[in-house]
Amino acid sequence: MKNSRAKGLMGDGYAWGKKSKVDYAYEADMGLSEELVRDISEMKKEPEWMKEFRLKGLETFYRLELPKWGGDLSDLKWEDIAYYLKPMGKKERDWKEVSKEIKKVFDGMGIPEAEREILAGVETQFDSEVVYGSLKEEWRKKGVVFTSMDEGLKKYPEIVKKYMGTIVGVDDNKIAALNSAVWSGGSFVYVPAGVEVTMPLQAYFRMNKEKAGQFERTLIVAEEGSKLHYVEGCSAPVYSSASLHAAVVEIVVKKGAKVQYSTVQNWYKNVFNLVTKRAYVEEEGQMRWIDGNLGSRLTMKYPACVLAGRKARGEMLSVAWAGKGQHQDNGAKMIHLAPETSSLIVSKSVSRDGGRASYRGLVKIAKGAVGAKAKIECDALILDEKSRADTYPVNIVREKDSWVEHEASVSRLSEEKVFYLMSRGMSREAAEAMMVNGFLEPIIKEIPLEYAAEMNRLVSLEMEGSVG
Repeated sequence: MKNSRAKGLMGDGYAWGKKSKVDYAYEADMGLSEELVRDISEMKKEPEWMKEFRLKGLETFYRLELPKWGGDLSDLKWEDIAYYLKPMGKKERDWKEVSKEIKKVFDGMGIPEAEREILAGVETQFDSEVVYGSLKEEWRKKGVVFTSMDEGLKKYPEIVKKYMGTIVGVDDNKIAALNSAVWSGGSFVYVPAGVEVTMPLQAYFRMNKEKAGQFERTLIVAEEGSKLHYVEGCSAPVYSSASLHAAVVEIVVKKGAKVQYSTVQNWYKNVFNLVTKRAYVEEEGQMRWIDGNLGSRLTMKYPACVLAGRKARGEMLSVAWAGKGQHQDNGAKMIHLAPETSSLIVSKSVSRDGGRASYRGLVKIAKGAVGAKAKIECDALILDEKSRADTYPVNIVREKDSWVEHEASVSRLSEEKVFYLMSRGMSREAAEAMMVNGFLEPIIKEIPLEYAAEMNRLVSLEMEGSVG
């Protein structure tokens, strides 16, 4: 995406903070109701079973309580959220046909340019609906499917019905239940057996409306021996009132398949980002989560791997930045159900200017998971006296013939190293930014190149004015 992402910076260093003047075909009133859920299903012309799925989600949302742990959700007013916003127009496959205002947003982010140069396909979602989607012909001919979840439901109902809600159930948690009730957009990806998609698929999510929610639902099915890299990015305008992002991601990794799911979120600091992501990994399958969290007021996100088949492997590599007014409550879950399974969790966080970064993780090794191995590394960097870092690990081991390793560290920037760099002609800001980037580098290098460059740039912007 070259330097196109450097445009449009706001005064506080946040990119894409300007809202777009977009006309909407449908704007839901504030608040949640059974009537709204039924209207969404009817407008989308969904089958009866999906309407029942939504209604069950609504009932479950009302019944379940929010977690007592994690971040402070007291300022999130459910009645002050618009749960469905449909922009004018339909999903386009030709970029030239996309609405002028919407296209302006994604043009500035370099989406069409990246599609031509480095991506196998692109989906872009604006508020509640996918507005553009494409997949290169070479992958389409091999049977790869990459489309919106709504279109996936219409064209591949058997696959969607078989898997939707089986990895993340309607009653998994209150936020997942809400998503089940009002979901719209997201990606449906299907990779046939033996097909290796050698270029990433990218989805980009943009929230535009104030006091609104975005509830995409993503389902990825990677058949036996296939390979896939899915990348998502996100942003929202600068608003003072709270907005809600509550996605659900379900991934099925069949025998010997390999899936990587990379996320770089850069929500503005009014967004509550409450996400449920989980993969079910079969024999010798590999699932890798790469997670970059720099935006939002509160993020609660713990991507999970259910390692169900022998020699299945799960990895989670995450970076979290917590600045003023932010709480990044991130982590991972690795559930070892089968013998010789392995998992790796590497979490790095930086907190500054009163921000709070929390690692919250679960590793569970079930009885019978003989030879299972798990490793957890948590490193936190605190840049001032006002900031905070916490670690909440839970390790449950029910198989004696298994191995679990947990490491954690908390540190401050070394004044000696800062002084050395300054003696070489660097400013304090530049020296501290270099050291922070070095701390995060083991994770950032695993992120696709154009996103890694963006992460480094955002970290440098966040470091401006730092006093160490």
